[in-house]
Formats: sequence, structure tokens, C-alpha cells
Amino acid sequence: MLNDRMRATLRQMPKAELHIHIEGSLEPELIFDLAQRNGVTLAYSSVEALRQAYAFTDLQSFLDIYYAGASVLLKEQDFYDMTAAYLARAAADQVRHAEIFFDPQTHTARGVPFDTVINGIWRACQDSPVSASLIMCFLRHLSEEEAIATLEEALPHRDKFIGVGLDSSERGHPPEKFARVYERCRQLGLHLVAHAGEEGPPAYIETALDLLNVERIDHGVRCLEDPELTRRLARERIALTVCPLSNVKLRVFGDMGQHNLLQLLEHGLVATVNSDDPAYFGGYINANFEAVFDALPLTQAHAQQLARNSFAAAFLDPEARRRHLDEVDAYFAALA
Repeated sequence: MLNDRMRATLRQMPKAELHIHIEGSLEPELIFDLAQRNGVTLAYSSVEALRQAYAFTDLQSFLDIYYAGASVLLKEQDFYDMTAAYLARAAADQVRHAEIFFDPQTHTARGVPFDTVINGIWRACQDSPVSASLIMCFLRHLSEEEAIATLEEALPHRDKFIGVGLDSSERGHPPEKFARVYERCRQLGLHLVAHAGEEGPPAYIETALDLLNVERIDHGVRCLEDPELTRRLARERIALTVCPLSNVKLRVFGDMGQHNLLQLLEHGLVATVNSDDPAYFGGYINANFEAVFDALPLTQAHAQQLARNSFAAAFLDPEARRRHLDEVDAYFAALA
């Protein structure tokens, strides 16, 4: 059970967020505001009705409503407002650095220009007190040809994003489907990450490492089903961006008490805590920390390790990483 002292520790400790889909931070209130601003008709009569629809049975049932929510994003200012709202919340949660996923194909398929999407998000990042970098994700339920076309469309904005990722429906869409586009991104010097081992099997994690050459695994919680893979992840210091509330909401685990975050840490893995799609899954990063610490026998030492892991796994320059790690250690030393 989480006591008040630990709750305060989690809330106030400096941290990085490495697994946040910016479209998944779109709160129902903002969805309705933007729908009104842009003359978009929603299938829900009220904010409350939309919130009640957030009862997902699996990843696909979530994605269906996620894409419906994104339909209100039409103008550069819409993307700015959405991103600014997330970053204000992140700052309040003591997030020092965020690496933000965005899904251009969700928007370009609706006729929204790529420039509109990235310029709005990027401009909000420049105006934020939180250090923020962008990672462009390819939708894995679409073809690799479409991903390649998206990459070409993105290249004029190469200075605005640091890497690429792979998200959307995992089942039936193995990482090797995107081997060519990832090789092109590697040649361009982009950081490489991919969702793997959430609903998909541990083999998807291995393939993401071997064929896509990713530097970090998003989710990855099913790695423990393969002991050799688990040892490899620990040995190679491949970070996992774990999202506890998302995992429970999408039935990866039956309840938070069954979550394997503690086991991941005990196996020496560089696990981190993140919010994934916080508007849909019940909470931002601090809510994820509080939920998992409330359900599992995690200690202050684990909190410090998770905070350190978040900066160790971030795509930061060495000086910035050291500065953040020193802040974490100073914060916990002051609690002793």
C-alpha cells in the first residue's frame, strides 16, 4: 500500500518520459473544444459519453476510438494546443525531458498536410519549459511502402525529429515487415525504437533488435517468457519503456498486482515507467508510478532506479544525461 511519504517522493522526483503518444494525450474536453472550433461532428453527445467509451477489451478496441478522437486535429494550432497541454501536465509531474511519439499517417490519411502536423507539435515543444524531442512513428497495420513515403515526406523536417518508432496493431504485423525503412532511417542517423512484446510475442522483441537494429524497446513486458532474451536485454542494456496503466487497461495483465515491473528490475533490465496514451488509460506519468507502487512491493530504492533508468535510456547528450542523473541522486540523498 502506498503511503503519503512515498506518494510525495514519486510525485516530486525528477524523471523523463520516453513512451508518450501525443495523440493519446488528447483529453475529451479538448476533443470537444477542437470539434467545435473546427466544425467536426462527433459520435458522442458529451464529454461524459466519450469518457464512458474508454472501456477497452484489447489494443484494437482502443485504437478504434483513438483514431476517432484524432479526427478533430486539423490545423497547426490544434496540434500546438494538444502538445502544449501535455507538456504543461508533464512539467507539473516533474518531467524534465520527454521523447514524444507522433503518428503523421493518422493525419495525412485524412488530408492534413505533414507540415501542419509536425510544425504544430514542434512549435509547442520549443515554447515549453520541459526539454522535448520528437520520434515519428510508422503505423504497422499499414504497408512498408506507405512508411517509406511518410519518411520521404518527413525529410524536409529532419531537424525537428530525432528518431522513428513503430506503433499501432502489433498482432500480425511483425517487425521484419519494416526492415527496409528502418535500414534507411539508420543510414540517416535517426534513433530507432519499436513497440514489441506487448500483445505480440517475445520473438517480436528479438526481431526488432536483430532486423530493425532498435536501440530501445517500447513495452517489452513479455520478454520474461524467454529467459535467454531476458538475459540478452540485461546484458546489452536495452531499455524497456513500460506503461503500467496501459498494460492493465488493455488486459496485458489482469490487474496491477499481476504486473511484472518488479521482476523486470530484479532481472537487471533497464525498465522505465511511462504513460503511453494517458487521456485514454487513466493517468499521466505520476499516476502510473503511484498505481504500480501501490500494487507491488516497490521501495524508494526502486523509485530512484526507475528515475535513473529514464534518463539513462533517453536520447540525451552525455552532459545533459549526467546533469539529470546528478539531480536524481541529489533528490534521493536529501530524503535520506
